[in-house]
Amino acid sequence: MAFRLRHTALACALAAGSIAAAPALAHEAGDILLKVGVSHVEPQSNNGTLAGGTVKLDIGGSTRPSFTLTYMATRNIGIELLGAFPFKHDLNADGLGKIGSTQHLPPTLSLQWHFLPDATFQPYVGVGLNYTTFFDTKTSGALAGNNLSLKDSWGVAAQVGVDYKLTDRWFLNADLRYIDIRSTARLNGVDIGKAKINPWVATVGVGYRF
Repeated sequence: MAFRLRHTALACALAAGSIAAAPALAHEAGDILLKVGVSHVEPQSNNGTLAGGTVKLDIGGSTRPSFTLTYMATRNIGIELLGAFPFKHDLNADGLGKIGSTQHLPPTLSLQWHFLPDATFQPYVGVGLNYTTFFDTKTSGALAGNNLSLKDSWGVAAQVGVDYKLTDRWFLNADLRYIDIRSTARLNGVDIGKAKINPWVATVGVGYRF
């Protein structure tokens, strides 16, 4: 009986050791990673000025569903495209309160480096190009009845993130981006100042490897 117990314990220990030693299933060259989740855009605290620098602009944050598609060119290098539902921001002016709102879409193309393709936790960094288009800009309060618009923006983007593997195909994801978004505000066709959003974008979601 004691021999059987020792034999069973040894077998269990060997099995546990083999499982622990087994490498995590890695992203491979040619894989496509689809991630869906929620992103929060938090603009920087200083959002520019209007009316020749006399009125400070304050732009509120926004949270929306988002998604990314990543093509793994190699086991370490990924090419990622970010998309999302339109983010909506309140526009507030110092001393005037809410003067309007706007929506934007921020498609971003990034080149990523995945440090540990064989690990359960797979950290990565990325750098890329962002294009932000503003639309459905509306006025209220002191600017009600006027035509306010924001010009589209091009800028650089940087990110850090991590994938946590659940199975061969499924994984959890979290990342943080900084995006350079700067725009010119126009009122009734006349430039009235600069809007500097330059947000931090935090995302959590779930992914699937094809």
